[in-house]
Amino acid sequence: CLSWAVVIAVGFLIVLPTTGMAQEPRPREPLLYALASFVVPGLGQLLNDEPDKALAHFLVAVAGFSLCRIISYYIIPAPFRESLCIMTYLGWAAYSAIDAYETAKHKQHVFTPTLPQLTMAFQERR
Repeated sequence: CLSWAVVIAVGFLIVLPTTGMAQEPRPREPLLYALASFVVPGLGQLLNDEPDKALAHFLVAVAGFSLCRIISYYIIPAPFRESLCIMTYLGWAAYSAIDAYETAKHKQHVFTPTLPQLTMAFQERR
């Protein structure tokens, strides 16, 4: 479990620095963002250019799952421990996916103004 958290954290560290670079606008596919955020909570938010929200979603997922494992060890009977923690994680992943979908859908329809092109005309003097 800890090894997965390390792999995902390293993935974030690789992807995070590239989000601030100038990139051409690309058409947003909301379902892709939702799927990314369901697989790794926060990844859809990162793709939506919201790195702070992405980090928050990722940390809540990791902390929530870890806290659930610790608390359930002392309270919940053995057969139900894993299922409760997995359901908690999947619930947060679903919320993260819905948030990424809604944000991508909203950003898809937001008007982004473009600068008018300036042209210069020269006339010959006679």
